[in-house]
Amino acid sequence: MFKRLETRFKTRSLALIAGASLALGALAPVAHAADDAKQSSVVATFKQMNVPVDGTFKTVDAKLHFDPANLAASNARITVKVASFDLGSPEYNKEVAGKDWFAAQEFPEATFVSKAIKMGPDARYDVEGTLTIRGKSKDVVVPMRYQAEGGAQVFNGTLSIKRLDYGIGQGDWTDTSIVADDVQLKFHIVYSGQ
Repeated sequence: MFKRLETRFKTRSLALIAGASLALGALAPVAHAADDAKQSSVVATFKQMNVPVDGTFKTVDAKLHFDPANLAASNARITVKVASFDLGSPEYNKEVAGKDWFAAQEFPEATFVSKAIKMGPDARYDVEGTLTIRGKSKDVVVPMRYQAEGGAQVFNGTLSIKRLDYGIGQGDWTDTSIVADDVQLKFHIVYSGQ
């Protein structure tokens, strides 16, 4: 009985991490250049039995144009391969790619497409757009900070989502007492436009 509960606990943890990471990856612009990719990160944080857990998407692609002097002309399209979600265990990675979580065979990508970028409070930018995961789309506002560093643009931010809004966690996994519904998507993106 304890082994069964332990397996269920581990699986739920992985699924929550996967949901958070996917959402974060879908929202974060990632550079095409190899050096940019090495400096960039997309991490999803969620709680499993009230303990924070992190997961990372390994394959994120972005097409973006950001000009702080011309926000109306700025835009972003980010695509994440959901099967690239890494929880540090091949067994967990396979579980979260499965039909109860990301359903990666049916929905291989998550996307974020910006609609508008506006100046927000405290030198922050608000990126309005549509996040699509598992075929479910929701309008979101991604708060981010921007900084020019040499020839690169650096973007940092955190987006809070609810995994169940996107159908991440089916059947028994809709129970949020083990794997929380709240997911924090944290990104640090370095983009040189190469």
